[in-house]
Amino acid sequence: MSYSTETDLSAQLRRAMLDADPALSRYNPLPRILVFDQFNSGTHGWTELIGNHDGKGDLDTVDVHMKDFRPPQLSSCTFFDVGTHGAMTGTYALKVATRPIAGHTGVAIRRLTMAKKGLVQFETYFTYKTEAASEENQAWKQAGAGKWDANIHPSEQQFGAFTVATDICDRDGVRYHNVVRYQNTDLNNQFTRRWMYPVVPEPTPREHLEGKVKLPPYADFTAPNPEDWREFTEPQSFCYNEVPTKVNWHYLRWQIDTEAQRNVELQVNDQVYDMRDVPVPVYEERYDSLGNLLNFYVSVRTHTNVRNFLFLDSVLISTDW
Repeated sequence: MSYSTETDLSAQLRRAMLDADPALSRYNPLPRILVFDQFNSGTHGWTELIGNHDGKGDLDTVDVHMKDFRPPQLSSCTFFDVGTHGAMTGTYALKVATRPIAGHTGVAIRRLTMAKKGLVQFETYFTYKTEAASEENQAWKQAGAGKWDANIHPSEQQFGAFTVATDICDRDGVRYHNVVRYQNTDLNNQFTRRWMYPVVPEPTPREHLEGKVKLPPYADFTAPNPEDWREFTEPQSFCYNEVPTKVNWHYLRWQIDTEAQRNVELQVNDQVYDMRDVPVPVYEERYDSLGNLLNFYVSVRTHTNVRNFLFLDSVLISTDW
């Protein structure tokens, strides 16, 4: 038997084993599954992102724009009209939520390290929604800004953006962030529905402490200046399904290469985007104590005074190590 034949049979056997597991069969992982987080059984290490502090219990040293980030929660996707909706599989999903303050961001982070450089892939099933009934929602209706036509609901235009990103640092201290953001509306609450990336590194607490950067509350912590974002796809619309209490789950697969320090590919439902030419800005300075860092985070950002939500049914991170 030739090596290629053995490899083919091994791949077929592996795929058959994945397909035999209903939870895994909906994913397309790389050879090694690093984590498989099914939120029906807990948060699995996803936690609130909080800025660095002096370690003496003084949280006043946390950067002001990060003090009001909210922790992720387990959610049964319960709404006022249908009651408990539940996740895609099971009862609970991971919910990341904003406050009802324009510019507020909710963040959940998963902290890992690399055993080796190579391909890394993030997969999830997600949905996004806005507050089903809010004062601003009613004000929009009364002002005629978002007239309900029994199909498109005004709340869809009140969702800002969600982001999937990394925080990576090799053993020599070279640090960078791969970032993909879905911007549903711009800062003027007009639909854009586009995938974007930043052209600058995310400001860090060390830069803030050194006085190089000073961000106000509710700044966009990933890339504060709107001019530092670029789109890399044509507009992509999702099934919002008319009202903020109908939940439809979407598939996302994002692959990066930590050896080449670049993006590779993004798949969202039936759309596949080549990201090899999407740049990944690197920090000019080296960062100690972060060797082999491999963090993933998701965030949701509102552009109106309406709470925005990002729900994840489950997350699978795999590698080719």
